[in-house]
Amino acid sequence: MGNCNGLPSTLSQLRNDSDSSNAVNNNVHVKPAPSPPPSTRPHPSADNHPGGTASAVGRVLGRPMEDVRSTYTFGRELGRGQFGVTYLVTHKETRGQFACKSIATRKLINRDDIEDVRREVQIMHHLTGHRNIVELKGAYEDRHSVNLVMELCAGGELFDRIIAKGHYSEREAARLFRQIVTVVHNCHTMGVIHRDLKPENFLFLSKDENSPLKATDFGLSVFFKPGDVFKDLVGSAFYVAPEVLRRRYGAEADVWSAGVILYILLSGVPPFWGENEQGIFDAILRGHLDFSSNPWPSISSSAKDLVKKMLQADPKERFSAVEALNHPWMREDGDASDKPLDIAVLTRMKQFRAMNKLKKVALKVIAENLSEEEIMGLKEMFKSMDTDGSGTITYEELKAGLPKLGTKLSESEVRQLMEAADVDGNGTIDYIEFITATMHMNRMEREDHLYTAFQYFDKDNSGYITREELEHGLKEYNMGDEKTIKEIIAEVDTDKDGKINYEEFVAMMRKGNPELVPNRRRK
Repeated sequence: MGNCNGLPSTLSQLRNDSDSSNAVNNNVHVKPAPSPPPSTRPHPSADNHPGGTASAVGRVLGRPMEDVRSTYTFGRELGRGQFGVTYLVTHKETRGQFACKSIATRKLINRDDIEDVRREVQIMHHLTGHRNIVELKGAYEDRHSVNLVMELCAGGELFDRIIAKGHYSEREAARLFRQIVTVVHNCHTMGVIHRDLKPENFLFLSKDENSPLKATDFGLSVFFKPGDVFKDLVGSAFYVAPEVLRRRYGAEADVWSAGVILYILLSGVPPFWGENEQGIFDAILRGHLDFSSNPWPSISSSAKDLVKKMLQADPKERFSAVEALNHPWMREDGDASDKPLDIAVLTRMKQFRAMNKLKKVALKVIAENLSEEEIMGLKEMFKSMDTDGSGTITYEELKAGLPKLGTKLSESEVRQLMEAADVDGNGTIDYIEFITATMHMNRMEREDHLYTAFQYFDKDNSGYITREELEHGLKEYNMGDEKTIKEIIAEVDTDKDGKINYEEFVAMMRKGNPELVPNRRRK
């Protein structure tokens, strides 16, 4: 792994001396919340996986094993890390190219190692769809490895471009840094701390000079709720926050790491360094920032002000990601902070509110059939809002929980979102209703998900949803009134034969989803 000035930059995942448990277990002040009811957690079976005959269940992902090589052809090696090797792979049918991180299961010796990989998959599923985060296309486990198939970023690491350039102009640095801080903001509003932000973990989508940046490597990331405190020492030496070294930290540590990246973008060297790891840590704890060496005298006072505010030793005094995005230096030449910041879960709830009732019920069927790793992140968010542990979210809990995501809403807006997500109309949002209203729409790229939802309505397997089947399917959710039925058929039945076939159903499900890339379908 590369690093600035040839110094050692990697902290291996040091565990607390007294306890070899992972960060989630070292987390304090966390009240365990109840698991969702068993009926909402489908047992993994071959039936849930395309082409699946009964097969052994993998010990890492906990679902039937699948051979990634039956879908993808493996090519050259792209890189390697402590546990895994990343390869260029090609989809056999579409010929699309992707990156596949293969993690050898024999190297996952203890439970912590398995939990780390499982959590990485859960977090990547949870964060999917953000323009500056590498998208996970699928996770497969066979007898030898766990394989994470991701979008291919062919432009290389930000680290290598910094090495090639020496340092960036302020204009270029601001363009890149906006994307980095947007990732931090998105992670934090989605209840995730990255914990290993560094230039090596930002990739360019293409070799183009203006290529978007994509964050990658969520192997050290964890879910968190406001007030959680973490104690394990993880990260990379140059970028680690002082409170991490003191083993008592939260999400603010990511902002420090981003501030270190900004200092490097502008100057080409890290702000804190020493001859070895301990020397680097000592410099971080001293906290002295050098703004006298070149090129700092020629860098604007506004840029230096942002660096200082992100590298505040006291995490309580440090800028948040939102404050960094709203800083005058970040606004120059850009419109990132002139429009409301994207809160992914809120955007999804608003989209859900606008859907017709057939689509809402169909999405509920899909939500009930998603794997545990696909919904773990939303499950954590549900638990953080369900403050009394009742298994449902009330209007008051929703009103109190949404501001924690960093968004301000009027009472009427909260009420509208509440009514939209409450599919069965009982006055509260249960676990599956929350997943339904907040899951990413790329779940509808999966043909098996769509077919399962269609079959829920098509009780007689005729290949059509009749007026009576539609009425029956919606009535279970107190929605099957005559006016609703008439409106849905008028909207969805494009060939006007009085019933809805599978193609019409799929077109309706995929229509109007800004999160889905047009003209892209997965087999």
